[in-house]
Amino acid sequence: MAGTLPDWLGWWTSADYDVARTLLQRGFGALYALAFWGALRQFRPLLGERGLQPVAAFVARTHWRDGPSLFRWHYSDRLLVAVAWCGMLLGASVVVGLPQAGPWWAPVLVFLTLWWLYLSVVNVGQTFYSFGWETLLCEAGLLVAFLGSGAVPVPFLMIVAVRWLLFRLEFGAGLIKWRGDTAWRDLTALDYHHETQPLPGPFSWHAHHLPRWWHRFEVVGTHVSQLLVPWLLFLPQPLPSVAGAVFVLTQGWLVLTGNFAWLNWATIVLALGVIDDGTWAWLGGLLGLPDGAAATSAASGGPAASGGYSPPTPLSFVLVVGAVALALLVLSVRPALNLVSRGQRMNASFEPFRLVNAYGAFGSVTRHRDEITVEGTLSTEPGPDDWVEYEFRGKPGPPGRRPPQVAPYHLRLDWLMWFLPLGHSARWFTVFLRRLLEADPATLRLLRRDPFDGRRPRTVRAVLHRYRYTTPEERQRTGDWWVRERLQLAVDPVRLPGS
Repeated sequence: MAGTLPDWLGWWTSADYDVARTLLQRGFGALYALAFWGALRQFRPLLGERGLQPVAAFVARTHWRDGPSLFRWHYSDRLLVAVAWCGMLLGASVVVGLPQAGPWWAPVLVFLTLWWLYLSVVNVGQTFYSFGWETLLCEAGLLVAFLGSGAVPVPFLMIVAVRWLLFRLEFGAGLIKWRGDTAWRDLTALDYHHETQPLPGPFSWHAHHLPRWWHRFEVVGTHVSQLLVPWLLFLPQPLPSVAGAVFVLTQGWLVLTGNFAWLNWATIVLALGVIDDGTWAWLGGLLGLPDGAAATSAASGGPAASGGYSPPTPLSFVLVVGAVALALLVLSVRPALNLVSRGQRMNASFEPFRLVNAYGAFGSVTRHRDEITVEGTLSTEPGPDDWVEYEFRGKPGPPGRRPPQVAPYHLRLDWLMWFLPLGHSARWFTVFLRRLLEADPATLRLLRRDPFDGRRPRTVRAVLHRYRYTTPEERQRTGDWWVRERLQLAVDPVRLPGS
């Protein structure tokens, strides 16, 4: 059943967010494809049948209500591969616009499948999937599902839901900083952060060496963009568009100066999704496009692409979206209370399906960078010069190696290695060392360099180092990006039994 909505429901749809719908759906389709690609490459050695934290053992000691997942019925590495390929193909189909060209329920089915498959991965991913951007991808995927296809107008309720998610994401991060480390309140946090963040990027060294006044400006800008600007999202246009533009700029700086998986990119996509078509048309006019409004709407497949025709709104679509919006409203109570709580939780879910969540980042800033490096030897009685270092793909290693750009790809092992010196429990690390002693090919593929070219080392150990960036003078003299100092053995030399 389709037709024109009654006048009193005129607010339900909007002709101002066709571009936003396109960017939200295709953007998150791309991020889902990337996330499943990462699962295909990393899940099995980390969590598979011979993984560092096997799914089967986790499922055996937990319950369905702790985290619903397809893999609670059955897990095998072969099934994981099938899920990953299915997720990549479905994500790619959204990027090229296939579901959006069909009826309103086609994107709904595709995104709900992506949501369920990725939720299944996250809910058995344990430590290796304990990051806020996993939950963010689940929640955002569910929201953009109900934006519908080009066959129906954009439901304004879902645009409001996107704004609410973006508000919690930014405002929650701002509150956790202000309530947390004093370095955020005395404006010194960025004196340390570029050097001590989990995975620095190729320009992090340069950002660290910017003047102190710039670091103070960065912190003030962070507080303004995360504590004040988010409130613009609840006001009439063009103020939400202004907020979206601010978020794009601030997140772009984070993309340039660090590696935070797809967190910044997901935030950028959400920020683009609160900008209305009128603003895009205005920007198009600034760029000299002949008809900004028509060009932007045509690019999105909106009404202007078909001569201004506005498609009818099926009653079934109205009822489904209304029910989803009502459910999200009810589920938003606890996340909203969390924002005003002195015991604010960061990156938390309040129900197992991760539908409406709490977010935040870097409530505390580390002042020094300590790193665990892993070394091995082929020698039976190794001397000081017989130990050689395994190199990780993203985390700091040899001082002369420039930090690489890896985001929006997520190097899970490298991230977890950053947490080790901070005192986090890591039983998986003992298994990791055993896999190195076995020269396990799947584990070695997680690394940048195996110094033994596939041979089994006789002994491995872990060493704690303190890292700092070189000064510009040291960098010019030595060519190094880091200076590191050996502190102590973190794990005494270990070998396989009987070797």
